[in-house]
Amino acid sequence: MSRTLKAAIAAMASLPLPLLLPSSAVATDEFSVTPTVETQPVRHSGDAADDPAIWVHPTAPAQSVVIGTDKEGALEVYDLSGARIQRIADDYGNNVDLRGDLVVSADDEKHVMHVYRVDPKTRKLKHLGNVKTKVTPHGICMYKSPTSGKIYAYPNSTSGRLEQIELTPSNTAVTGRSVRLFDVGDTVEGCYADETTGKLYVGEEDEGVWVYGAEPSEGSKATSLDSTSDDGHLTADVEGITAAGPYLFVSSQGSNDFAVYGRDSGAYLGHFSVKGDASTVDGCQDTDGIDATTANLGSRFPDGLFVCQDGENNSKKLNQNFKFVPLNRITDKLITQTN
Repeated sequence: MSRTLKAAIAAMASLPLPLLLPSSAVATDEFSVTPTVETQPVRHSGDAADDPAIWVHPTAPAQSVVIGTDKEGALEVYDLSGARIQRIADDYGNNVDLRGDLVVSADDEKHVMHVYRVDPKTRKLKHLGNVKTKVTPHGICMYKSPTSGKIYAYPNSTSGRLEQIELTPSNTAVTGRSVRLFDVGDTVEGCYADETTGKLYVGEEDEGVWVYGAEPSEGSKATSLDSTSDDGHLTADVEGITAAGPYLFVSSQGSNDFAVYGRDSGAYLGHFSVKGDASTVDGCQDTDGIDATTANLGSRFPDGLFVCQDGENNSKKLNQNFKFVPLNRITDKLITQTN
């Protein structure tokens, strides 16, 4: 897509849209929140941990887990105390996402998507199979169509290409069929497909976040959510994207914080950072992937959970890991500051 065309569609995106948030909502000053839990560090050193995905247990929410990538060669599963309960070796997934009990990691070393199911009894992953992709899968997000009920994965590549693949899983296997393929621009990775709005958000790392239709028939027409330009609110690299309640979150890696937008309107609402205590749980720096849920996850996280990858884990100079923040620590400040 040419820069001229991108500028034109960015201008279109600035037109007012209806808000789910209160009409008095305005951009907030930056604020900070503290995490309460951190996971065990991944076993590989260097830039290894990357992306989390929250699986909500269907009958016992306190038994929910967070699945995280160690892109140097493992997929890991953590309970809500941060303890590792499973480590799947030889999965070089850079990003991971899920819908229901179906989990997909994007392995750009083996050029496949690894597909798993979560067993609710053990909370561990069972491998269903691998699905080949036309792009070299670096980032990944998933979507269950409210219209057709079909499940899709969106592997994307550092080349800027994004593919949409229809997944057909059984209890023991999975197949995939490519249904859409297009160029976003330059390097992409973070993405989020939203069943509530039908939108697909894709982060072009040096440019900003683009918005597409999530259904396979929607083509490659895009609008701009936000940019890394002087008029934007993001600092490259643009990384993880997720949503919870009325809010959309984007990891602004270059500024070590997270931008917040109205999920329905796309209106910019402010930034927050995750800052911890070196003597207990430190914060999130140089963050790649994020995830969030409003689900009641029991006594630890009764009002939902926000998870961020910590690219430094510098309190104890350990390998990288993931930090857990009670979601209401973020949303309470957003509500207070936007009213």
